[in-house]
Amino acid sequence: MPRKKETLTLSVPPGTKAKLEAIAERLGKRWGNNPSPSALVTALAQQEFEVGHPFKLNTSQVKALRQGIRDLIDAGHIEEAKSVLTLLLDRGEMEAPLRQSLVQQLSQPLQGWRGEVDQLIDQNQPFRLFYQNSQGQALEYTVRHAEVILYEKRYYLQIWCDETEDSKDLPELRHNRCLRLDRIQGVFPASGEWQGRFDAVQVQLHFKGWLVKAYEPKDDDTHDEVIGDVRQVTRNVVNPFWLMRDIRRYGSECVIVSPTGVRDRFKQELLAMVEQYI
Repeated sequence: MPRKKETLTLSVPPGTKAKLEAIAERLGKRWGNNPSPSALVTALAQQEFEVGHPFKLNTSQVKALRQGIRDLIDAGHIEEAKSVLTLLLDRGEMEAPLRQSLVQQLSQPLQGWRGEVDQLIDQNQPFRLFYQNSQGQALEYTVRHAEVILYEKRYYLQIWCDETEDSKDLPELRHNRCLRLDRIQGVFPASGEWQGRFDAVQVQLHFKGWLVKAYEPKDDDTHDEVIGDVRQVTRNVVNPFWLMRDIRRYGSECVIVSPTGVRDRFKQELLAMVEQYI
């Protein structure tokens, strides 16, 4: 028995019927072989499509979701990262280069190694790690100690590894590396002993002026004392790169006193920066 239908008569301005047919064509709503405004209205009533102003993500929301995608990947939640990435591409308002970058990211396989790395660390199990750096170079490390550490609002894998040949760090710290979790290509167990800790140097910092009171202690600070008009802080440092990024923002109000290797390296970086403005 044919289904009963209700009749709805619409009064619309000239040209509106053609526009409705075009929308029905685009959305695949037909009656027989022809696009059907009636089928389109039925679909709207059944809430198959959104109506009203389209839901869009503004620039700040896009930025926040991109940070969320990075955090999800670093934490190993790959399917959730793909879902947010798809939402971003579908609803985000962004420039073409950024959109193309996100499309490329979605089209490539996302592999999260965080879970396996965490398990190996918990077991004190040395492991081989395959890595691709920012220059596209394929690298391989034998890891004997590792921790996931938060640097500047993003998690990184800090490792102690056997390989030191390509390191330009201080001799005392050449076994230490800091890696991005999303650039890990693979891990598997290795033989040998687990290293109990990272190599480290004790760096003495002097804070002056407003920083005597304004400086906020860090977890790696091992000594903090105000003597006269100078705040003397000793920090346990495993990676000078992050130390220098941290203190550069303090300008002349912070001075590296020792060791000489760290002090000279920072001095050379400052001189190279000045050369760019001469």
